[in-house]
Amino acid sequence: MAKVTIVGAGNVGATCANVMATREVASELVLIDIKEGFAEGKMLDIFQTTTLMDFDVNLLGVTSDWKKSANSDVVVVTSGVPRKPGMTREELIGVNAGIVKSVVGEIVKYSPKAIVLIVTNPMDTMTYLAGKISGLPKNRVFGLGGALDCARFKCYLSKALKINSNEIEGMVIGGHGDTTMIPLVSKATYKGIPVSKLASKKVLDQVVADTMVGGATLTKLLGTSAWYAPGAAASMIVESILYDQKKVIPSCVALDGEYGQKDICIGVPVVIGKKGVEKILKIDLTKEEQIAFEKSAAAVRSTNDVLKEIGVL
Repeated sequence: MAKVTIVGAGNVGATCANVMATREVASELVLIDIKEGFAEGKMLDIFQTTTLMDFDVNLLGVTSDWKKSANSDVVVVTSGVPRKPGMTREELIGVNAGIVKSVVGEIVKYSPKAIVLIVTNPMDTMTYLAGKISGLPKNRVFGLGGALDCARFKCYLSKALKINSNEIEGMVIGGHGDTTMIPLVSKATYKGIPVSKLASKKVLDQVVADTMVGGATLTKLLGTSAWYAPGAAASMIVESILYDQKKVIPSCVALDGEYGQKDICIGVPVVIGKKGVEKILKIDLTKEEQIAFEKSAAAVRSTNDVLKEIGVL
């Protein structure tokens, strides 16, 4: 039976654990955090819902005890700090890069065969860092981004077109950021009908704009980053891995010539199965989408360069 470790017991990590527990995605879930008693408390709270929601999973919360995570099949990394007022981009990257380096070291030590899913922001850069320092095959280190952004894209399409969100196909590629993600309107459909036939360009342009600031909108409303959808998105990816579902999920992966890009981790459609990233799918982009993708890649590279500037890589 499968074992999953979630690093970071904050809102996203705890939500991910809760969703995976209630869906019985894995037989054993470990939640780990450096804050004393935090992960233990979150897992105890989830455990107390087992009889209420009818699930049976071995739940364990630990404080910095990586031995308890040993031999995990999948490790989800959510640990890190949000950008605070007055904090520069370099400072945020420096802090979270230090956390990710430490976490990846423990993962490789205790679960060398694990598939690693990075959620920590800036996600594209943290995935790039994890891939570089872990020594793991690139199919086993990738980042969340597209799954969440696609969910937001379909949410806004559903609201604008007044249609069932579960019957919409919508894809978002590029970097996981307000200015770098690319909702692909040209590929979006409702029951096989292109959304361009269901709404005006003005409406669809607004959907794209709303999608791109989806995270920022929630931060403004909540006063902090979102957690329900990110946690559920991570759970969905883990489920596709453990059950070898081979779902097509846009994810932040290492490219080696695909889409004209090398030495970068960025969001593109991939097949997710028991081996992690099993295939990178090539889709035809419009000229406008291709230009946007190249700009997105350039922006992600600019952030990656900070890793070298601060001496992390």
